[in-house]
Amino acid sequence: MKFKFLNSNLSKRVLILGSSGIISLNLQNYLTKEKVPFKVLGRSKVNLTLDKPIYKLKKIISKKDCVIFISAEAPVKNLKMLLNNIVMSLNFCSKVSFNSLNHLIYISSDAVYKDIKKPMTEKSLVEPNSLHGIMHKIRENIFKKTFKKKLLILRPTLIYGLEDTHNGYGPNQFLKKVKHKEVIKLFGKGEERRDHVFIDDVTKIIFECIKKKGVGILNIASGKVVSFTNIVKIIKNVLGKKIKTKNLKRNGPMPHGGYRAFNIDLLKKNFKKIKISSIQKGIEKYYLKNINNDNEK
Repeated sequence: MKFKFLNSNLSKRVLILGSSGIISLNLQNYLTKEKVPFKVLGRSKVNLTLDKPIYKLKKIISKKDCVIFISAEAPVKNLKMLLNNIVMSLNFCSKVSFNSLNHLIYISSDAVYKDIKKPMTEKSLVEPNSLHGIMHKIRENIFKKTFKKKLLILRPTLIYGLEDTHNGYGPNQFLKKVKHKEVIKLFGKGEERRDHVFIDDVTKIIFECIKKKGVGILNIASGKVVSFTNIVKIIKNVLGKKIKTKNLKRNGPMPHGGYRAFNIDLLKKNFKKIKISSIQKGIEKYYLKNINNDNEK
């Protein structure tokens, strides 16, 4: 599935499946700012793991809608969560046909890729080694079966920024630790290097894909790797504060072999007006937004 913009038969409304989480919340804010009509359906309104509520969804979806499928139990930690996520996609595809919508964007993950020692591209081998990656691979294939010509699969790497709900290891967790004057705990020496992408950039890319009707497969990353130790140093420089850290003994091997990098040539070629933030710039913007949010409360 090669990525491209169709630029024709564009959607009139955005329907977001999944009301919470960093991507959904930031996308809602961005669509509001851009005055784009949208509707959000969370689990309380339509539970995708159940069969009956899907009929309700079928009545809500319009043939002119761009549906953003974000809804998931994530990160997947056990077989029950894996099964629930697969059921969500199966229920959706069993009740919503190809002609029921205009455009489908599935928010997947870079977890679908096999670990390699060089920058990944959209052509890299899809061979996940985690339940979370397996879940996304299966859901991608389910959506391809029904919506291939209208489908965009986005595979973002680790996202940081406002509205984070997972508190995952990295910039989000580290900044929260500093804010609450807690110790940042680094696994090993924090030496593993990987890509992190700022949520504002992710949101802008999704918006362009809605506007121009992107289809195919696209990775979303910054194109740069940074160690977790260096992330702490960047936070220290940005905040101008002393930061307490503690090194923890690893109980197993480093995730992804200690290296997770991306070649973002396809991204840069198709999104020339979007300047992808470096980790330094992203953390600066994140910190400033945090201050502004605190001042408004």
